[in-house]
Amino acid sequence: MQRFLTGKRVLYAAPTSDQVGAFWTEVCRALAEPLQAKVFKKNETAHTIELPGTTQGIRAKTAWHPDHLRSDWCDLAILDEYQMQDADCWGLVVAPMLLDTGGDAVFIWTPPSLRMLAQAHGRDPHHAAKLFAQAAADTTGRWATFHFTSHDNPYLSRTALEEITQDMSQLAYRQEILAEQLVDVPGALWTQTLLDQTRVHPDAVPELARIAIALDPAATSGESADEMGLVAVGKGVDGQGYTLRDASLRGTPEACARQAIFLYDGLEADIMVGEVNNGGEWIGTTIALVAKDMYAKGERASPLVHYKQVHASRGKQTRAEPVSALFERHQAHLVGVWPELESQLTTWVPGMASPDRLDAMTWGYTEVLLEPEPKRIRAWGR
Repeated sequence: MQRFLTGKRVLYAAPTSDQVGAFWTEVCRALAEPLQAKVFKKNETAHTIELPGTTQGIRAKTAWHPDHLRSDWCDLAILDEYQMQDADCWGLVVAPMLLDTGGDAVFIWTPPSLRMLAQAHGRDPHHAAKLFAQAAADTTGRWATFHFTSHDNPYLSRTALEEITQDMSQLAYRQEILAEQLVDVPGALWTQTLLDQTRVHPDAVPELARIAIALDPAATSGESADEMGLVAVGKGVDGQGYTLRDASLRGTPEACARQAIFLYDGLEADIMVGEVNNGGEWIGTTIALVAKDMYAKGERASPLVHYKQVHASRGKQTRAEPVSALFERHQAHLVGVWPELESQLTTWVPGMASPDRLDAMTWGYTEVLLEPEPKRIRAWGR
């Protein structure tokens, strides 16, 4: 508010309309007197308050995607619930925007729960935590960081806070009350530290003896379907495993099949494996049809795809634990950085619904490392 009253332009952005509405209500309440006196001009539709004839103003807008913030400018940008926004909102739009005015940015958020992480937008759900760590380590004076717990809020009832916390789990208490940014989720089979320790650069990958393209098809197909996990895993001549690609996507059956075949051909994979539980039978038939079509159009050299259906006869935890153990023994590695896959690995706790990318990677390692003797392969598309 002080920036606005000194003649500056303030841009407030939050992921949801409810958050924008709450901010807008408070601003209008604070400026009620000059607004009633017609000192400032208010536009309820655009959520703007301006001093006519000047650039002084406040604008509030819903923005979780960077495109929502384009074609605007400000002296002060407030990015609220930043962990739920795409990191490119800052990197591609707001930061360049502030170059023109020499302005400032304020980032506000509460460390996300597992549910919120799954709902976050953008490629890396941990981008806010990484930015905070970067800012906290800054010694140039460019950044300032602040951390407050619910106990620091003088407007909260001490009695109510004490009663509420008695019903919370320790994890929920640390996240929601102490506002701790937990790097490692208790009970998760993978940690970010483990993934970083075992990560290798693409140039460090040895010759590969086998490559599998693993799919965890969505239970329903189409543009509105769940995401299809699509991960490439290789076995090196050193006997170790390498996560080569995460090409997961949400799309039509044909789009998913084409993506899988492009990855299969591009990596010269030996086999494609797809889980058929929960309605995933459609992917094998679709791959056969798409492979034939691509061959007929000259897009690939053969109409065949070596495809194997796999059935989840064991629980997800039972399948995932041996793969996690490979990483713990430093016998499995991520090749490069795959933020969305890594988020699923580090936030999944046995007992939760198993996410698509994690499932696909687990099937890949099961095929190339945990079942070293190749089973009978069916060539689809004859």
